Amino acid sequence: MPADDDKREYRRDMLLASALIAAGLAISALALTALSSRDPQQTAQATPPTQSTPGAETKPPAPAEKPPAPAEPGTTGQRPSDIPPQPARPDPDAQKRGAEPALPPAPAEKVAPPVREK
Repeated sequence: MPADDDKREYRRDMLLASALIAAGLAISALALTALSSRDPQQTAQATPPTQSTPGAETKPPAPAEKPPAPAEPGTTGQRPSDIPPQPARPDPDAQKRGAEPALPPAPAEKVAPPVREK
């Protein structure tokens, strides 16, 4: 009878699902017991502590770094974000005084004949 076959399939599917759930719970319990049985500090330690270079005690200390000299007369060796932005093309008065543009002149605009539709 088809009704009896459906019941058997349903029971078999439910038994398989229950077995899979039980196996998952057992594996999870084993993993948790393995984690809890370890030393907690060993689990937290990701990398070994750093060690100094051999002979570091006998080396003289490094000289103190000098601040960098300003690149332009108006700057003071600050961070690039602290320097106000400069125009890429100086104004005509600055060009007369000898300032050169930071960018080369733009190429001439190219114009092509219109595309014909087929």
